[in-house]
Amino acid sequence: MSPGIKKINTNQPDSRKTNGKPRLSGGQARILVAPLDWGLGHATRCIPIIRELLALDCGVWLAGEAAQEVLLREEFPGLPFLQLEGYRARYAASAAGLLWQMLLQAPRFLQIIKNEHAWLKKMVAEYHFDAVISDNRFGLYHKKIPTVFITHQLAIKSPLGKWSERLIQKRNYSYINRFAECWIPDEEKNGLAGILSHPGTMPGIPAKYIGSLSRFNYYVEENKENNKHLLFILSGPEPQRSLLEDKIVHEIAHYNGTATIVRGLPSEKSLLPSTNMIRFYNHLPAEELEKEINKAAYVISRSGYSTIMDMAALQKKTILIPTPGQTEQEYLAEYLTEKKMALCISQKNFSLLPAIAKATSFSYQPFPVNTSDALKKTISSFIQSLPA
Repeated sequence: MSPGIKKINTNQPDSRKTNGKPRLSGGQARILVAPLDWGLGHATRCIPIIRELLALDCGVWLAGEAAQEVLLREEFPGLPFLQLEGYRARYAASAAGLLWQMLLQAPRFLQIIKNEHAWLKKMVAEYHFDAVISDNRFGLYHKKIPTVFITHQLAIKSPLGKWSERLIQKRNYSYINRFAECWIPDEEKNGLAGILSHPGTMPGIPAKYIGSLSRFNYYVEENKENNKHLLFILSGPEPQRSLLEDKIVHEIAHYNGTATIVRGLPSEKSLLPSTNMIRFYNHLPAEELEKEINKAAYVISRSGYSTIMDMAALQKKTILIPTPGQTEQEYLAEYLTEKKMALCISQKNFSLLPAIAKATSFSYQPFPVNTSDALKKTISSFIQSLPA
């Protein structure tokens, strides 16, 4: 285990009855944590939240499926896991087709929201949860226990313009306002998400900035950067993940250096063959991924917000390739490029060797350092507020 890694006890205490209600030994709160399955980022940014809950001796249950389950079970092998159907979003093969693809899937998404709300009612009755923390899962609200909604997208960008953004925000808030609190993973000032997390109008429920979240906050070790080594982190829904992977695999053969390609497929069994210069992994545990990030001269990845928070935590130079048509990623990439914190290149215009040359001359500025204890304070206050 690397120096500075904090070992966490993930064993669940024995249950017992307290005032007629099944509680954990010592009366600790039972908390359900459930991230959205839209890529791995929602699950990875829940990791520091889960660690804080465990540090407060809470009983934590996790919920999800597929890749999110693999990742969270790997990080917290001692925690109970409940099966919860994901949204299973699928993107279009082109930016122009993404909006239509999302519209076609909208009825199914609405049904899943209803299903997960009904599922939560059953789980609360069976497991007697004291609270729920939902990362972007709209259906996990409950009338009888406090529920938290986590999001950095209070303003949602739309390709159709401002009028549609106002309608989308109104619809978004109608779901968020069903929860007890909204937690925003960004700094209250000088944040990473720009207007997405700092809109002109806030939700009607208490909204709390909990600071930038990263699973790497606990892993601090000496930076051993290799100026010829690249790290590619692939993620997100298909088919765009595979389209970018195909492009990278084709171009990496012409790179005069070493590279690691993490495919973002933790549940995949088949593996692309590695060479002495290029190593392929379907997935890497957090500790090993952190070493790869520290070793790389540049990290090349999607501009997903959780990846950005991880790069900020490790102060890493990045080349961001937004998912075509994904307006949130396009905005974040442009916003960070404007502030010189990252270099953005569209997937259409991305070519590896010119991208490295451009990054070499790019005037990177440091990411803002998260020194607040907002997450710790917010979680501690929330747990203390729960009924005994």
